[in-house]
Amino acid sequence: MPSQLTITAKGQITLRQAVLAHLGAKPGQKVEVAFLPGGRVELRSTAAAPSLARLRGVLHRPGRPPVSLEDMQAAIEQGGSEQGGSEQGGSEQGGDA
Repeated sequence: MPSQLTITAKGQITLRQAVLAHLGAKPGQKVEVAFLPGGRVELRSTAAAPSLARLRGVLHRPGRPPVSLEDMQAAIEQGGSEQGGSEQGGSEQGGDA
């Protein structure tokens, strides 16, 4: 359902309540504007995209100690070497035969 908006003398438009409701935008929130080819724009409510700050503590498990960045990196490297080892082992065995 297309909606037409009028541009004011100051070059501004007012979004109708139906548009704001569709975006999920509330008073005081910001709206992101993306410029698309062909003179088109895309509006997105910033409320629709959760901020990274909301993720803080999401992996916290009571009673378990926090994991350091070094421990995380070691686990990543160990997991990669286990996966890579089987792939590399297969190619090395094929090369030896």
